[in-house]
Amino acid sequence: MDAIRTFFEQNVTSQMIVSAVVLFVMLHVILIVVAYSVYLERKISSYIQDRIGPNRVGFDFGLPALKFLGTDGPLHGVLGLGQPVADGIKFLLKEDYAARRVDHVLFTLAPVFIIIPALIGFAVIPWGGWWTIGAIHLPFGTIPGGRVLIAGADVNIGVVYMLAVASLGVYGVTLGGWASNNKYSFLGGLRATAQMISYEIPLGLSLMAVLLIVGSVIPTKIIDYQVQHGWLVLAQPLAMVMFLIAITAEANRAPFDNAEAEQELVGGYHTEYSSMRFALFFLAEYAHLVTSSAFLVLLFFGGYHLPLGLLGIHNHWLSPENTTLIAVFAKVIVYLSKVVLVICFQMLVRWTLPRLRYDQVMMLGWQSLIPISLTIVVVTSVLVHFGQTPADYADTLGVFAWLPMFAANMVMLAGIYLVQTTLPRSTRNRRINLYGSRFSPMPGERVSTAPTEAMALEDRPVQGTAAGV
Repeated sequence: MDAIRTFFEQNVTSQMIVSAVVLFVMLHVILIVVAYSVYLERKISSYIQDRIGPNRVGFDFGLPALKFLGTDGPLHGVLGLGQPVADGIKFLLKEDYAARRVDHVLFTLAPVFIIIPALIGFAVIPWGGWWTIGAIHLPFGTIPGGRVLIAGADVNIGVVYMLAVASLGVYGVTLGGWASNNKYSFLGGLRATAQMISYEIPLGLSLMAVLLIVGSVIPTKIIDYQVQHGWLVLAQPLAMVMFLIAITAEANRAPFDNAEAEQELVGGYHTEYSSMRFALFFLAEYAHLVTSSAFLVLLFFGGYHLPLGLLGIHNHWLSPENTTLIAVFAKVIVYLSKVVLVICFQMLVRWTLPRLRYDQVMMLGWQSLIPISLTIVVVTSVLVHFGQTPADYADTLGVFAWLPMFAANMVMLAGIYLVQTTLPRSTRNRRINLYGSRFSPMPGERVSTAPTEAMALEDRPVQGTAAGV
């Protein structure tokens, strides 16, 4: 027993215990966020399309034995909050079908290869900052306390880890498209592979612009820099836009969802999948959305920080110096709230913009995003070399130390606009006049697209036409 106690005290630290707890808790929190992100997307799309969305399923699922969960209460029917659980049960009970002549091993491994990177990328996110913990007394030993990081892993290469893990998701898509023995799935896998490879370049370059300013790849250092000198979305707005576009494309979200374009490829790389194997593809997309949004918040929106100092509030719960337990919970709530807001914005983009054609997606990446990202990195390097970063102006400009870099970004934006207007547009879509159509009428023809029916002209269709009232 003494040997076990000695080994335990020498090799187990409070950071290991806290990291294990954070991994377990945040994994389940992210799974819940993923489930209700599907619900949220259905609600947002329904509001945009003037529909109601899920509003029937409560937590009783219509079963008499579960009436106590809300059959007669506010959670039954009105909000439809039980819809994600009902969807999960449906996927579990559906037949797990595999087409003939598929590669069964790779067909089964593909969903695993895409869901695992999505669920381990959050490990280095410092959700709650630092926490000063006391000694942990256990029956077989005492673990000394100290300052621990509220993250799944306290590593010095956190940003590099997230990039490495995010790049592994393409293997699941590629294997799913190849192993399905389906031409539509194969084309979807090819599209996803080319798209992910293309958009990882502007993603990495926009990230490099941030790292050049901060000078560290440690997530906590990035947050501390933004606490002291302002959120980097102010100093690097163009890099933030590039990063947002890149993570949207990396997650195969509209308008970049060409890998599963229903109008062209039936369902893309997951055409042949059903039951929980299909659900894993579905959940991986939203898990990537959560992880990439957390990465975006870390780099550009200050992580768990809120600029309460501008309101004269100092030494608050969200300051890095506050390492109490209640401060940890406050920071986690703020961080997750920012992540949810970014997710909602990406959902609005999905239901606002039409899907780009595949050649347009590739041209946007190689002819626009990559050159712009390279320009951002070069200009940022020059500014860092000549001491024009927010840290260099902290003493003179105070809370407006980001203004010089913001001005440089505006100059870059103007230059990019001027260059784009002078480039030839040989691949631009041109409308071909269709003789006799409303856009190209025949000589002497007067085209009118207004309705002529009395009911269509009436503003009160329920009451009837004006003549019938």
